[in-house]
Amino acid sequence: MTTVAPTDTFSIGGDLPVHRLGYGAMQLPGPGVWGEPADPDKARAVVRAAVEQGVDFIDTADSYGPVVSERIIAEALHPYPEGLVIATKAGLTRQGPGIWTPVGRPAYLKQQVELSLRTLRQERIDLIQLHRIDAEVPLADQLGAFKELQDEGKVRHIGVSEVSVAELEQAREVVEIVSVQNLYNLTNRQSQEVLDYATAHGIGFIPWFPIATGDLAAPDSPVADIARELDATPSQVALAWLLHTSPVVLPIPGTKSVDHLTENLGAAQLRLSDEDMARLDALA
Repeated sequence: MTTVAPTDTFSIGGDLPVHRLGYGAMQLPGPGVWGEPADPDKARAVVRAAVEQGVDFIDTADSYGPVVSERIIAEALHPYPEGLVIATKAGLTRQGPGIWTPVGRPAYLKQQVELSLRTLRQERIDLIQLHRIDAEVPLADQLGAFKELQDEGKVRHIGVSEVSVAELEQAREVVEIVSVQNLYNLTNRQSQEVLDYATAHGIGFIPWFPIATGDLAAPDSPVADIARELDATPSQVALAWLLHTSPVVLPIPGTKSVDHLTENLGAAQLRLSDEDMARLDALA
């Protein structure tokens, strides 16, 4: 069963074509993105179902668990199907549930990529992303660590997360940046300038927390109205809006439920009219 629209693709770095609706693996670990899931079998089943339903782009991070998310992906999918792109991140450390502390020392970043290679059972990371810029370390040193691994053939492409346009431009002076992952959704568009920049330069834009319907899903909201008109759910409308916003957008909705996964992936089939888009754009 394939629910992802086969024509709706983006080529990460120009050589990794993926369907634009991916899967984010942040929810696989326990509460606070910490420790083991309550039901490891169910977690593996969701990851397998994502690939069975056409997902070929999975986003994770060494800090999810930590290690737990990457390990579940490997347990569920290794040996990996041809064409599957797994992106991971390094640069955030964990001191407990819900606690995230940036560390960007080059030796640490290189160690974490080596550990991700081992956990994911890969010889090369398709896309390594700097999870957060560490203000204590020069950005050139942080990205330089990834560049060294890239030169060694252990990293294919490099991305950044939660950056401004100025930081993205600064990063591009150090290495080729193929993706940026910022918070962006129907109700939070503070990264609009970054998305516009990414669109203009053909850089993949991975919006995290892509489904933020909340109050917008109330029965009398524009999101709910459009969902009813299209025989869809508010979550599907929120994701479809992202897909229609720019051809470089790669939403990665995460879930622990196969039913929610299937619902989310159905968003790729939704076609929003110009009027629909105008109504949704106005929500910001």
